[in-house]
Amino acid sequence: MLEIIPKNTNIDFIGKRYIWMTISVICIVGSFVLMATKGLNYGIDFTGGAEVQLNFKKSIDIGQVRELMNKGGFKNLVIQQLGDVKENAFLTKFRGDEAELQKIASRVEEALVANQFSASEFEISRVDVVGPQAGSELRKSGFLSMFYALLCILIYVAIRFDFRYSPGAVLALVHDSVITMGIFVLTQKEFSLQIVAAILTIIGYSNNDTIIVYDRIREVMKLHPERSIEVNVNRSINETLSRTILTSLCTLLVVVALMLFGGSVIHDFAFTMCIGIVVGTYSSIFIASPVLIL
Repeated sequence: MLEIIPKNTNIDFIGKRYIWMTISVICIVGSFVLMATKGLNYGIDFTGGAEVQLNFKKSIDIGQVRELMNKGGFKNLVIQQLGDVKENAFLTKFRGDEAELQKIASRVEEALVANQFSASEFEISRVDVVGPQAGSELRKSGFLSMFYALLCILIYVAIRFDFRYSPGAVLALVHDSVITMGIFVLTQKEFSLQIVAAILTIIGYSNNDTIIVYDRIREVMKLHPERSIEVNVNRSINETLSRTILTSLCTLLVVVALMLFGGSVIHDFAFTMCIGIVVGTYSSIFIASPVLIL
C-alpha cells in the first residue's frame, strides 16, 4: 500500500512551536494593519451599486464592452465575462447613488444604442440594485455571521472535548479568517458576499481538520498518561499527518481546477478557498495544537 507519510514519522512540530506562532502573529498583525490603513475593496454588495447582465447577439470582447460603457459616461465600473467567450455575456457592475442606480438599465441601453447597437443586437437580461443603506446592513450581517460561527464552534468544541480545547480551535479559525482577509487587502480583490460565504466554508473546513487532530490527541493522552503533553501532542500530529496532507491536497486540486476553469464568476470564491485550505491546514498543526499545550 502506498504511504505518502511513513507510520514511524516523528517530525518535531511542537519543539518549533514558538517560531511558527511568531510567524502567525506577525501575519495577523500585518493583516490588521493593512485592513486599518488600506482597507478591504468592498464590492457593491456592501457599498451599494448595480449589476447589469448584458447578452450580445454578435461577437464582442470585454475591451469593447468597456469602451462602450466609457463612451456612455460610466466610470470606475467592473466588467466580468460570463461563461464561454462565444456566449458574449457580460456582467457589468456600477457604483453611484440610489437615484442614479434605479435608472441604470435605461442609461446602459441608451449608451449602447448611441454607439451603433440596435435594440435587437443586445439584451439586458438581469438588473440587480443594492442601495448604500442595504449594502451597509449586508456588510454588518456578513461579519456577524463569521462571529456567530466562531462562537458556536467555541461552544461545540467545549462540549465535544473539554473547555481547554476550545481556545486553540477558535484561535486557529480567527487566524485563518484574518489572514485570508489580509491577502484580499494586499491583492485588492473585490470583497463581496461570495467571499464571506467562502470564509464561512473555510471556517468549517479548518475546524473539521482541527477536530481530527484533537481526537487523536485525546486518544493518545488516554493511552500514555505517563508521557508529557508535548510528546503526546507531537505524536498525535505525526499520526494524523498523512490524513491531513492527503485530504488537503485532494481538496486543493478540485478548488484549483475551479479557479482555473470555472470562469470569472466563481474565480474569487475558488481563490479564497485555495488560501483557506493552505492556511487552515497550517493552523491545525501549528496553531490549534500548540495553543492547547499553553
